Amino acid sequence: MPLPWAEWDHVLKVDPDKPLPDGVTYGDVCRTGTDALEVGGTRGVTGEKMAAVIDACVRYDVPLFQEPSSTAAVVHRDELDGYLVPTVLNTRDATWLVGAHKEWVRLDDDIRWDRTWTEAYIVLNPDSAVAEYADADCDLRADDVAAYATVAERLFGQHIVYVEYSGTFGDPELVAAATDALEEATCFYGGGIADYDAAYEMRSVADVVVVGDLLHDDGVEAVAETVAGAKAAAADRADVVAR
Repeated sequence: MPLPWAEWDHVLKVDPDKPLPDGVTYGDVCRTGTDALEVGGTRGVTGEKMAAVIDACVRYDVPLFQEPSSTAAVVHRDELDGYLVPTVLNTRDATWLVGAHKEWVRLDDDIRWDRTWTEAYIVLNPDSAVAEYADADCDLRADDVAAYATVAERLFGQHIVYVEYSGTFGDPELVAAATDALEEATCFYGGGIADYDAAYEMRSVADVVVVGDLLHDDGVEAVAETVAGAKAAAADRADVVAR
């Protein structure tokens, strides 16, 4: 059976701790054309906030995944398509590589293992909340990023390698290094995608682009532009491969 994200180009990440722009509903969010919604955030996320967003989105026909940042924020809903659980490869603190995950397993008897996957994060923006939270070593060259991606896929059996620049537009060369190092795993990219051109550029070097803050800052029309950019880049890459 193919993995859920096998045909994705674009993911919209919704932060439960951030409000939607005035006049925007979660129905609008689900109609942006994104391939999937991922509900999660780094700080201020509670189970109550997570549940409110999930309950508002489950009625719509778009794949819905939870990205839990702590055991307390995990919400169990049969309607969810799955759980994408971050693990930070370049952390200096083992808590964010395996420790927090061990605690989740110890405390939660209701984990649905048939629809739970990990995302092997490589965090590259030292000024981001996630870099501070996870104490990430962001001073990496392209060969470092490629090596982390290979370790994730070949040694740890990861299906997703997530290059994270949270809050800023990243270096396409480093993103491409991760993608090129992978044989079967999927490279996600997140950070600073604010328009069609940015989505096009990063989808040209990654398999999936993740858009987050743009929704909360600029609304659904801006998100729809990034969907169009990601889809156009995917089509152009497919044409090149087919020639």
